[in-house]
Amino acid sequence: MRVLNYLELDGHLDRSGIGTAVDQQRAALAQADADVDVVTEPWHDGHPGWAIGGNLAFDDPVFREYDLAHCNMIGPGSVAVARHARRNDIPLVLHAHVTREDFRDSFRGSNLVAPALGKYLKWFYSTADLVLCPSEYTKGVLESYPVDTPIRPITNGVDIDALEGFEGTRESYRDRYDLDGMVVFAVGNVFERKGLTTFCELAQATEYDFAWFGPYDDGPQASKAVKRWVNDPPENVTFTGWIDDIRGAFGAGDVYLFPTKAENQGIAVLEAMACGKAVVLSDIPVFREYYEDGHDCLICADESEFREALDRLAENPDLRRRLGENARATAREHGLDRVAGRLTETYEELA
Repeated sequence: MRVLNYLELDGHLDRSGIGTAVDQQRAALAQADADVDVVTEPWHDGHPGWAIGGNLAFDDPVFREYDLAHCNMIGPGSVAVARHARRNDIPLVLHAHVTREDFRDSFRGSNLVAPALGKYLKWFYSTADLVLCPSEYTKGVLESYPVDTPIRPITNGVDIDALEGFEGTRESYRDRYDLDGMVVFAVGNVFERKGLTTFCELAQATEYDFAWFGPYDDGPQASKAVKRWVNDPPENVTFTGWIDDIRGAFGAGDVYLFPTKAENQGIAVLEAMACGKAVVLSDIPVFREYYEDGHDCLICADESEFREALDRLAENPDLRRRLGENARATAREHGLDRVAGRLTETYEELA
């Protein structure tokens, strides 16, 4: 079976959670013991804009041949692939990495755009034969729009092998960013939605070193909160910007703090768990779905609970160790072998 696994604007999304999720899909399929041949671009040649024009004018001369299309984004290139699939009776899977809810508080003006985005997503996702999404929580969100097509949750997974050797980065990354003691850290793009203000206010209220490993934009499209905090951070907060080796973040950090407001799953949470880190999470439905408070993480409802959790972990290394061990076992349940199995079952069913 030849499957198109397409990520529109992949060059711009390689530093995002969506880019990581798609990389993991492809890695999982490459490892799978299944007859699946993956292509990553729908066009024979040329820029997607040219391909869309050719698609409309010349009866699909620019599209490659494939038995099933799996699109991971929502832009015009993905729309062109969806239309091509519909006209040619090719099964179409759309992966809902983007929702109206998790678009809010991401960029300047994103809250104004979110209502219109919700209407667009309702239409676009409803064109598929099947919508995949990262969690039961996201499935419920899509059903509330409502999306008029079957929806199936499937974990984004975690590439455990890619994190191997993270321990060896600890000294060099702590020295590079002048980190000491119990380091509280986050990983990923710096957005207000991901709990940036709470992260920084907790740092102001404590004496621990805090580090956020990930790119940020303090230009015109950045939100006011991002501009405020990255340009004038608390003394004990370091914003590293992009780092070449993500293992360095998990080597340097001790407690993974993620006070996010909305999330479809959160791949970096699973990465931190795979590295055996104690994880402190916000009390939102998707984390209650996947994790257990007091077993493989600590779940907090407000800033005072976050601070109490950090203090408990600082005072009790055994608790950090126990949570980390259980977290590592949880991460194994989301390994790429599970992702490969679910994807190949889905493809075979639709084809």
